[in-house]
Amino acid sequence: MSRARPGVVVLDYGSGNTHSAVRALERAGADVTLTADPELVARADGLVVPGVGAFAAVMEQLAAVGGPRMIERRLAGGRPVLGICVGMQVMFVSGVEHGEQSDGLAQWPGVVELLDAPIVPHMGWSTVEAAPDSRLFRGIEDERFYFVHSYGVQTDPAAAFAAQGESPLRLPLVTWAEHGVPGRSSRFVAAVENGPLAATQFHPEKSGDAGARLLRNWVEGLLP
Repeated sequence: MSRARPGVVVLDYGSGNTHSAVRALERAGADVTLTADPELVARADGLVVPGVGAFAAVMEQLAAVGGPRMIERRLAGGRPVLGICVGMQVMFVSGVEHGEQSDGLAQWPGVVELLDAPIVPHMGWSTVEAAPDSRLFRGIEDERFYFVHSYGVQTDPAAAFAAQGESPLRLPLVTWAEHGVPGRSSRFVAAVENGPLAATQFHPEKSGDAGARLLRNWVEGLLP
């Protein structure tokens, strides 16, 4: 792999939107492979886990290709992983849809639930409250990003980790967004950065120049 262009694998497990993610990452400066080959996943400088649709279905599709083990092995070795949309949601403990709870990958505390807003899905452009010292949002803290989702995490994973006694130096950086109307809006997790694991609820590959800059920030962080 060229060290000038880090090698990135987009995990191919049957979820949609993979080709637009591949193209966006290539424009961000990566050499990109769409695959679920465990050896290629393990060797890549970065792994992107996209996700579209229902939480439970995405978890089933991931399990079918050995995705949870591949993700866990990368993170155990400090190897970067980026989740997008439902690919972010499955990093949490569980998801609840239509009264049914499904287990997630449990990298972060929190439950993915229906947004408490008068209109769902949340579809369109929204600003975010970027976490202080965020690397993903460097230079784009005040930009808007494109969201398409009905579910999200509405509790603070950093606070949950802190309550468990986690060291402040290891707490995740949490970026927030809101959806709704004055007097009734839902504040939800828009992105998380936690060591080698980062994720966004929105779609950077559909977020124009701001999304392209975010992906470039992530890709540039893959180089030694």
